[in-house]
Amino acid sequence: MQERLIEKHVCEAARRRGFLVHPKAGAGRRGWPDRTFTTPERIIFVEFKAAGRKPTPLQAHIHRQLKAQGYDVHVIDSVDAGAALFT
Repeated sequence: MQERLIEKHVCEAARRRGFLVHPKAGAGRRGWPDRTFTTPERIIFVEFKAAGRKPTPLQAHIHRQLKAQGYDVHVIDSVDAGAALFT
């Protein structure tokens, strides 16, 4: 499935479960995760990829930085994997 379709379905699933869906938090910043999902209890950064695709080296570096600060960061390449984050 195409990345943009995965993103659309996952964003809809997150909204149904009460998450706010934010566009790229580092707008204009290369490598930053595609979306940030928030509730008062949780912050999740998500990089969307087409099935089987991997993050670029820059994206992987930024993901490691965010994880080192304690953030929840995921690379999602399917609707099912994305929807599972919000159950």
